[in-house]
Amino acid sequence: MKLKKKDIFFETLENMADTIVQAADYFAQNISNLQDVTLFAGEMKKYESKCDEFTHTIIKELNKTFITPLERDDIMDLTTTMDDVLDGLEATASRFYMYHLHEPDEYIVQFADILRQSAYEIQKAVHLLSQKKLLALREHTIRLNDLENQGDELLRICIKNLFATVNDPIELIKRKEIYERLETTTDSCEHVANKLESIIMRNS
Repeated sequence: MKLKKKDIFFETLENMADTIVQAADYFAQNISNLQDVTLFAGEMKKYESKCDEFTHTIIKELNKTFITPLERDDIMDLTTTMDDVLDGLEATASRFYMYHLHEPDEYIVQFADILRQSAYEIQKAVHLLSQKKLLALREHTIRLNDLENQGDELLRICIKNLFATVNDPIELIKRKEIYERLETTTDSCEHVANKLESIIMRNS
């Protein structure tokens, strides 16, 4: 019996989600003990470029496909929001390289863990979307919202601590930007959840 070929859109979205997980895992595993910041930034750039290729595949297929499994705008918006997650991780990694930062603190490690958890929730949700298990997605969108709230709270804590303990203005600027970039990336994960919620509502 011939297996049915997986839809190109769902397959590519799954590949994107899998790449986000790989990137978030790599980021979290290496951020707590940065041995080679140049290598770290370079590897994150590879993941980001891979995700860009999947985005281009989606755009190319949308331009030539008449009937799509979801609304065209939904496919494009979901692709863009997922791409934003990897862009955020890569942009943070590049700041470590540009700012010569080699000693991440406990807050950066905590952000990395929140983002890793978020990546796995995105992956689970996108694979359920491919299987058309829309209502089962809710568990993961709720979890993504919860993780984003944790990111908000962590930002408040680390900025307060930063201004209380760091006197060097250059160091303060560097750390503050990295914290804010990490929190913005948790926002991007929540945007994925919001897009998935709108897909659920439109297709249930």
